[in-house]
Amino acid sequence: MGKLTIITGHYGSGKTNVAINLALEASKKYKNVSIIDLDIVNPYFRTSDFSELFKNNNIELIKPKYANSNLDIPSLCFDISAILSSNSKIIIDVGGDDSGAYALGRYSSIINEYKDELNMYYVVNFYRFLTTTARQALNLMYDIESASQIKHTGIINNSNLGDETTIDTVLNSFEFAKQISQISNLPIIFTTINNKISQNYDIFKPVDIHIKPIWE
Repeated sequence: MGKLTIITGHYGSGKTNVAINLALEASKKYKNVSIIDLDIVNPYFRTSDFSELFKNNNIELIKPKYANSNLDIPSLCFDISAILSSNSKIIIDVGGDDSGAYALGRYSSIINEYKDELNMYYVVNFYRFLTTTARQALNLMYDIESASQIKHTGIINNSNLGDETTIDTVLNSFEFAKQISQISNLPIIFTTINNKISQNYDIFKPVDIHIKPIWE
């Protein structure tokens, strides 16, 4: 794991759940881990909803001023230079699509100085509306790069159907992910699967599912 890992993707692709799992995994290996919630609005599901989980695992959560409130006001007050100069492993969960990536673009000149220690992973979900073909997914990926002014370094296949996901659900997404990888010339970093479904670590990267209850 490099100094900085950035997670992007389409709305509903599961990028936030991926980011949470990466942070938890990193906390088992490294003393200092930080996760940045870079959503500029208050969507239904965001990294900041899991502050207690991060606290219990000694992960520093860095979030917008009005996260977890009823105010829908873009308010970023991050000192990215100071954060990156720390000795923490840093994970950034970026808002969905290119609209969310514009917030990342505000810090692109600083972030790109760490390109040798930077990974930006694009999360794809074969079953998510508007990204059901490799070309659709790639067009969105390029829009995110244009908005953020940062290039992706890999693909994460997070194809799922929520509670209805089976091993076959994920296996059937392999060709989709492969096409994205071949056209973009970017490697598939891993393919996720709910660890309650499969323990086949040779094929999948098992992840825990962290979902905010609908009544909260």
